[in-house]
Parts: sequence; C-alpha cells; structure tokens
Amino acid sequence: MGGGLAEGGAPVVGGMGAVADEVAVMVSRLAELSAIVEDDAARIDVLAGLERLKAAAAAAQYEVMVQFAESQRAARRGMGFAERHALRGVPEQIGLATKTSPSAAARQLGQARALACHLPGTFALLRTGEISEFAATFVVNETSHLDPEQRRQVDARLAGEITGIGPRRVQGLARRYAIEADPAAAVARASRARKDRRVGVRPAPDTMAVISALLPCEQGVAAYAALRRHADGVIATGGDGRSRDQIMADTLVERLTGQATADAVSAEIGLVMTDTSLLGDDNEAAELPGYGPIPADTARDITRRAGDRHSDDVGRARVFLRRLFTDPATGIIADCDPKRRRFDGTLARLLTYRDGGTCRDPYCDAPIRHFDHIHPYSHDGVTRPGNGRGTCARGNYVKQQPGWTIRLVDPFRHIVETTTPTGHRYQSRPPPAPGHRVGAQPRAA
Repeated sequence: MGGGLAEGGAPVVGGMGAVADEVAVMVSRLAELSAIVEDDAARIDVLAGLERLKAAAAAAQYEVMVQFAESQRAARRGMGFAERHALRGVPEQIGLATKTSPSAAARQLGQARALACHLPGTFALLRTGEISEFAATFVVNETSHLDPEQRRQVDARLAGEITGIGPRRVQGLARRYAIEADPAAAVARASRARKDRRVGVRPAPDTMAVISALLPCEQGVAAYAALRRHADGVIATGGDGRSRDQIMADTLVERLTGQATADAVSAEIGLVMTDTSLLGDDNEAAELPGYGPIPADTARDITRRAGDRHSDDVGRARVFLRRLFTDPATGIIADCDPKRRRFDGTLARLLTYRDGGTCRDPYCDAPIRHFDHIHPYSHDGVTRPGNGRGTCARGNYVKQQPGWTIRLVDPFRHIVETTTPTGHRYQSRPPPAPGHRVGAQPRAA
C-alpha cells in the first residue's frame, strides 16, 4: 500500500522537485557505499556515521513537517477556516508521506513543533547527530507541561549534559529539570495523567498477544498483587501443574471475561479459515481479525477446545460457522449471508473480516471503528460490500475535509484510491482471504 509512487518509491505529482530528487540520489548512494567498506574498523566508523545521519535526517524531517504545517495553516486561514480547524488533515498527509498512521504522524508533528519552537539546544544536537531521535523524544515528552519560557530554560540546562549518555539518563535529567522548573505543574501533570488510563492489545510472536493497561500506580500495583496472591494460593494447594505466571495469566482472562476457564473463548472472535483448513485437509494459515495470520493447527485447536465444552458448562464457549464467500480470482472476501441495508450486523462483520479488522487507509493500523461508504450514501452510494470499507474514526472524518477524495478505482480487487489536497494519490486493497494466494500489495499509482 502507498500512494502515488514512482519506481523509486517517491510520490509522483508533476515532478518531485530538486530537493526531493537530491534526497532520492542520497538514498541510492547509501546502498552503494555500504557495499564497498573493506575492513571492520571502517565498518564501525560507518556505523557511527550512519547513526548520526539517522538523527540528522530525523531533524530535517521535523523541519519540513513544521514548514508544511505552517504553510497549510496559512492557506486554511486564507480560505476562512477557524484557527482550531486550520491543521485538520495535515497529520494525515504527513502520515501517508512517511508511511505511518495518522495518530503517529500527529505525534511526530507535535514533537517537530516543540523542538523547532521551544527546544533549540536539543534540536541543534539532533541536527548534528550528537543525540538520537529517541533521546530527543524523551526531552519533548518530559517538558510538555511547561510553558515555552520554562521549556527553553530546561533545554539550556540539558544541552550541555545530554551528549554521551544513554536515552534513559536523558529522560531522567529532563524529568528532574522539568520538576525543578515548575513543581506545581509536575503535580498537576500527574493528576491529569490519571484521566488517560486505558487498556490496549497488540500482537506478539507465536500466536500470542500482549494486553496492557495504563493505570494509576497504586491501582496497577494492587491489580498485580491480587493476581499474584491468587496464584500463590493455587500453588500452595498443590496438584495444579501450571506455573505462577500461567496461573496469573489465566486468572486475568477469567476475571475479565467471566469465563469459567481461560480457554473457554467464544469462536465469535471471528476466526477466518477455509473449510479445508477447519476439517484438517490442508494447513493454509487462518486469519484472526485484529491479530493476523495464525497456523491452521492453532485455529483448529481453538475451535476444538471451545467445541468440547458441554452444554451445561458455566461460562462455556460458543462455536458456530458463518459462510463467507470469496471471489475465486482475487481471493477477497466478497459477500456473506444474510444481506442488510446498513453497514451493521452481518454486513459490518463482513467488512471487518474482509479488511482484516484494521483501518483501510494506507499505513493506518488502528482498529476499525466506522464503516464508510466509498461513494457517499448522500450521493446515491449503495450499501453493499463493494462500496464499503472499514476505517478508524479519524480516517472517516478526514475525507470530509476540502481537497480529499476517496474512490474505488478497481472494483475487481477492491482497490481504493485516496487523493490528498496536495494531489498525491495513495492506494489500498484488502488482504487476501485464507486459502488464496495473490500477488504483492499494489504500490501507489
């Protein structure tokens, strides 16, 4: 997935421009240089130089981001937009260009503006490669609650101390100086942070997942202690056979879901696999929306363990089959039964399965929150799978901004093209369903 890419991978809109051409030449030249280093001492020097180059490139990216954002802000003001709307759609365009999600791009833009406007010393060290982008991020985050003048004072103190030390020590120094600059603001920041408590899940290797919770410190410690006490009690009785960590993990699942046992997970999670994989006739990988591919044996084991529960089991799992119809040529999930008028119920599940559970915008990994008509319903767009796509809330709202268009350019493969206000075009298509092997994902057109 990507947008408006030429053979070299750069967006194409009426020529790239001299600076962009020069950057493309530099990228090509780097690949050549890495092949002519002849001894280990020189390789170490090259590694050190490339690390400085990475930092300098990050600083250059930040400068361009700020310039682009300010140019867009000025243009929006000229169009009569209110200040609070002047930057809408800017992070999305940056994300498409940098192959990152819109939320990640918004964080990058915020970091870029902080460094360029309020942390000149740190920014200068990043430009010359004296500190890493990782270290600069810590400085930005630890000083975010200070006013601009306080931030500059902390930056001046840090500038002479953060070279030659690791990122964690940079973080510690930045936090210490920020607290000293405004102790009351540090306390207020801690209070505000409690409002940001949340839970998340992300894939881990080998069909595992990491569920995390950002909690006030005393709640996090209390929750962990409760799980550990329970595990210690189970171990003390003997005969369980599980390790302490396994008991704690199983207890967490049971208490959160209300299941009698941790493995009584309903197959309603949306496990997508072929009939032959389900019956054991082949080993085509299955798909778990929101996670990704899993081995066929693991998928069969999930359904088997759930299906082995007796009907009178408390908290038993449920297993049922739903037919999903794939296009035999493209391998894309195209329909299911039954149909409904709106993108809800069965239609919503179909779009979720077809799009893999994540936003269809290029490079966005956010979970699906909205089901969007590609050709708007208000303009006679039909409510059918071919005219629908799953998006995050941000991806759905941004297309309402001036200069953005979304259209289906290839109904056969369901390729959706996004055009941004600068004229760059980016394409995305759904992943192939299990049991179908298709070519590589299309690059931007």
